[in-house]
Amino acid sequence: MCKGLAALPHTCLERAKEIKTKLGTLLQKPDSAIDFIILHPEKPEKPPKAQKPSLEEALQWRDSLEKLLQNPYGLASFRSFLRSEFSEENAEFWVACEEYKKTKSPEKMVEKAKKIYEEFIQTEAPKEVSISLTLPSQVNIDHFTKAVTMKNLVEPSLSSFDMAQKRIFALMEKDSLPRFVRSEFYQELIK
Repeated sequence: MCKGLAALPHTCLERAKEIKTKLGTLLQKPDSAIDFIILHPEKPEKPPKAQKPSLEEALQWRDSLEKLLQNPYGLASFRSFLRSEFSEENAEFWVACEEYKKTKSPEKMVEKAKKIYEEFIQTEAPKEVSISLTLPSQVNIDHFTKAVTMKNLVEPSLSSFDMAQKRIFALMEKDSLPRFVRSEFYQELIK
């Protein structure tokens, strides 16, 4: 680390870290060519292989992130929206935790827990999940949550990521959901 970083304002360092996280996501090797598509809010991508919800169901999503995430079409729309804002890591982490909870084999559980930790939780992970504060800076999952999660991973169980997942859910509910509801993605659904 160069000596000049200490002289920079804290907000500059936080912004640099945020940019580094986003670039890390972009620099990852894509699983397929579909990962190269950049979505634009003015042209929402139709979620694949999911039945379009009724107007009544889509309107319920305004008040319930849980209902949105439980609906395959809603989840795909929400993820497309977050991808367009370069902030899909929170939804990806939530989905990874839900998939992890379905794991039956203890060996697979250890393997999946390690992968989730390395991809989302550890410091400077490629898709490190973060919690935005009311300040314009970004802060990683708080130290206490990270410590509890690491302790839980000594002997992984289905609830190893529960605290971190709940924190990220609360963030998406407070921050991402209101933006999604105002977005072109959602407005097209309720027309």
